[in-house]
Amino acid sequence: MRILGIDYGDVRVGLAISDPTEFLASGIGNVVIKGMNDAVEKVCEKIKETSAEKIVLGLPVNMNGTQGDKAEKIKVFSEKLKEASGLDIDFIDERRTTIMAHGFMNETGTHGKKRKDAVDTLSAQIILQTYLDMKRGK
Repeated sequence: MRILGIDYGDVRVGLAISDPTEFLASGIGNVVIKGMNDAVEKVCEKIKETSAEKIVLGLPVNMNGTQGDKAEKIKVFSEKLKEASGLDIDFIDERRTTIMAHGFMNETGTHGKKRKDAVDTLSAQIILQTYLDMKRGK
């Protein structure tokens, strides 16, 4: 089954897709959005393009384990996306995924516009790979 990983942001939504064996996550880019409804529409297009059968959505949890306003916004987005796509959605704690993505980019010397364009995609890839690894008990 192909699983779509999502890193939702107010301006861009990073996307990643698993291979059919659910072993490896690959970044597939991001979509620039103008609001939540636009995000739902554009993500649904990617679901069709990739033949995704399930969604994993990064949930922003505070460092103390609580959920704030951003997490509530993600839950509203997930409800709209589930209704539009008909797919099941799992959440995964996305704490530190953006920090990890920036760390990888520092190591590879990615800066400027390339970095801005890639960070959301890489975050989605980290979210999805973490989910896949947890599923396998790794």
